[in-house]
Amino acid sequence: MFYPSLLWQMPKTGEKTVYLTFDDGPHPLITPKVLEILRRYNAKATFFCIGNNVKKYPNTFELIKKEGHAVGTHTFNHENGWKTATNDYVKSVLDSNALIHSNLFRPPHGKTKHSQLKKLKALNLKTDSQLSTLNSQLKIVAWTVIAYDWDHALSPEQVYQNVVRNAGDGAIITFHDSLKAYNNMISALPRILEYYNNKGYSFKSIH
Repeated sequence: MFYPSLLWQMPKTGEKTVYLTFDDGPHPLITPKVLEILRRYNAKATFFCIGNNVKKYPNTFELIKKEGHAVGTHTFNHENGWKTATNDYVKSVLDSNALIHSNLFRPPHGKTKHSQLKKLKALNLKTDSQLSTLNSQLKIVAWTVIAYDWDHALSPEQVYQNVVRNAGDGAIITFHDSLKAYNNMISALPRILEYYNNKGYSFKSIH
């Protein structure tokens, strides 16, 4: 926990809730399949989108919102904060958010400099609500558990076990709606939803 100002877990309310998140989309083929699986379990999630992908696939991005999921920005081109100048990094977030309109942000790889965090935390962003455009302070979201669905050295079973062994009430779980993660994610996700559903959990988005 080198970055205590980031949101690593949601408050435990005793209501048995987990928070599914998906990074690196939208993808025109993969994201709709994720949405279909979530729909089966009445599950809401949070999609941290790359600005350039939103620009390329606006219809897929709109579909995420239409189905009642939350969205956040994930920079414009998946920049690694450790290798990017602070002003360039902040500009990437702002350029992405000009398309996404959210107060939620997740740093790609979780790699960001303290100078970048300081500037980002000071931002007041224009965010969309159903009724109006509001100014809101940026909320930087990390995770409790990473599924490692993108790791080709792992099997779908290992991805599944990694999540169910480590995620409980209030956990923020990170998946990826990307080509690299597709095989593991699309196999493990329905089983994970079934597991938590059978234990009486609900699936909510982050706001």
